[in-house]
Amino acid sequence: MAFGAGLRPVPTEDLVALLRALHRGRLAYPLRREALLLMGMNRLAEHADLLVGLDERGLRSVLTAVIAERRRPAP
Repeated sequence: MAFGAGLRPVPTEDLVALLRALHRGRLAYPLRREALLLMGMNRLAEHADLLVGLDERGLRSVLTAVIAERRRPAP
């Protein structure tokens, strides 16, 4: 992983899938990289440094903000 890349390399559909899992109550907190791997979210697990350790509220906030920013129309 490139230091400082954040969630940029992670496809939006992977972030949406994680948010869906959060809404369905399929995650334990704080979020662990191993949990992502067990769920088959390997691409996300590689770049999850910003997400690992977050509680439900923090994870929901980050995912919602990143997804909204990506879906925002270009100026």
